[in-house]
Order: sequence, then structure tokens, then C-alpha cells
Amino acid sequence: MKNEIKILRKSILDMAYYGQDANLQSIFSSVEILWTLYYEVMNYNIDNMNDPNRDVFVLSKGQSTMGVLAILAQKGFFDKEELKKSCQYDSFISMQADRTKVPGFEVSAGSLGHGFPIAVGMAYGKKVQRQDGHVYVLAGDGEMNEGTMWEAALYCGSERLDNLTLIIDDNHSIDVMINIRNIQDKMRAFGFEVIIANGHDITDMRKALLFRQSNKPVAIIAQTKRGYGSATIMTDDAWFHRAPSEEELTRLKKEVDDFE
Repeated sequence: MKNEIKILRKSILDMAYYGQDANLQSIFSSVEILWTLYYEVMNYNIDNMNDPNRDVFVLSKGQSTMGVLAILAQKGFFDKEELKKSCQYDSFISMQADRTKVPGFEVSAGSLGHGFPIAVGMAYGKKVQRQDGHVYVLAGDGEMNEGTMWEAALYCGSERLDNLTLIIDDNHSIDVMINIRNIQDKMRAFGFEVIIANGHDITDMRKALLFRQSNKPVAIIAQTKRGYGSATIMTDDAWFHRAPSEEELTRLKKEVDDFE
């Protein structure tokens, strides 16, 4: 399992190198969350991607797009060779994904604050149409500063959408600007069942993601670290938005291999 996650991180580094663009700190903080969703939890694969009763994943935190793209390539939604075209003019592989071009990508990623409201609408639609399947949505802690997130939370709680799980990647990126440390109290006030989990522990995340509460949506506060998986990316905030040179790529991949 650890080796598979290291392979995923190195694939993301390759994409950053080929495209010379990436939000590596933000992507790396969410790797275990994404891996657990796609490999351990969700009923979603290339054979059921058009089944209305499938599970749905919405990436609201668009900075983690490259992580999702790497997983979709691993799972056969498109050829892995496409990842080498990252951020090129004629490629669908980019820092923000277009659902009309990327097989398996449910909702176009981009402006923060949009994915969660869309996910709430999808969960409500499943309820109305009596469809099976759970809706998962990944947001960032900084994204919780968007008003649309709280409008969606209010509606989700009031409609008791127990077929939705919101995962907040709480990597403390927003702390220098605003204190949101009481976010769990806010989510409870909006009608959510709240779970605090270690966002880098597969067992902890699997347990949290599979938890259900009748008549209540679930909010998982996933405690994470920016750049987790590489000592350099964790400690140097320049890697919030930059790509590696060829020499740095080799060094960062070794760090990923050596990381415990």
C-alpha cells in the first residue's frame, strides 16, 4: 500500500515536470485521501462510470486535480502516456480538469467554492430519483472561506442529505489569514455529523469515509500536512506553486521513496 502511494506521488511529480506547473504542496496533502477513495471505498470504475447508481466524487479543491488525473490514468480511464502531455496546448491534462474532455472526471475543477454546491445538488438529485450511490466531495480548508460553501452546507443539512460526505483537507494553509479552527462546531451547527481523521492514515480515512449517519450528511475534517511525502516540499513554501527541474525531479523522487 505504501509503495502504491509512493508511485502515485512520483507520477504527480512527473506531471509537474512535464508541464512545468503544479501546486505540489496542496496536491501532496490530499494523496492518501484520494487514494483511499478510489482504491478502498468508492464503487466507481471504468465499467460503471455512466451508471446512475454509482458513487460520485467531486473535486471542489481544484488544486489537487493532478492527483485525481494520475489516479484515473492508473485505473485505466485513459492512457498513462497522456500524463506526459501535462499542461500542453493540445492536451486535456492540466492543472484544472474539464469534465467534457477527461474520462472519469465528474465535475470540472477551477474556481474554489463551486464543487461542494454542485455535489449537494447531485446528492439531492439521487434522493429525488431514488438512486443508490454516495456522493463524496473534497474541499480545502481555505476554500471554507467561500460563502457558497456555507450556503451549500446550510441546504445539505436542512435536507438531511445522508448520501453525501464532505472531506475537508485541513492542511492549515489558511491559518496565516483567518482562524477556522472551530470549523467542526460550525459544521455541526449546520446539521452535519463531524469526524476528525488523520488524512495521511489509510485505515483512519477508510473508516471515516465509510461512516454513515441516518438523516445527516457527514463532514470529515482530515488533518493533513502540506507537501506530505517529501521533506523538501513539506518545509519550503515555494513549492506551493512551482515545478521541479530535471535535477530536482530526481532528488524529489528519492525523497518520496525514502519518506516514512
